[in-house]
Amino acid sequence: MNSVVNPLTKAQSLTELWSPRVLGTMDNYFVKVAKVHGTFVWHDHADEDELFYILEGCLVIEMEDQRVELNAGDLFVVPKGVQHRPIAEQPCLLMLIERQSTQHTGTVESEWTRSVDSQQRPN
Repeated sequence: MNSVVNPLTKAQSLTELWSPRVLGTMDNYFVKVAKVHGTFVWHDHADEDELFYILEGCLVIEMEDQRVELNAGDLFVVPKGVQHRPIAEQPCLLMLIERQSTQHTGTVESEWTRSVDSQQRPN
């Protein structure tokens, strides 16, 4: 992609929950946006860190030994190998930066699991 993109505007246009969309690539990383609401599944990414940046709303990330609450403008990195579960009590818009190899729900299969290909399709 070689054009200007507004992550908030793109995230606001999403209709599916917990279904990230790729905005662009940077080296071997994807920059994604997602609209989330409710409780996601416990999962980890064994070999990849995952960056969450909150565009709008509030997101809680539960981990085995920590719980963080993120508001608009906040950024948090879940280290590789750490079990985590995002929770949004109200709709939340976020941006993610992940390696292109990162599987959406790690090795856990759930109703929310999305393939890398599906994350690259238009809204």
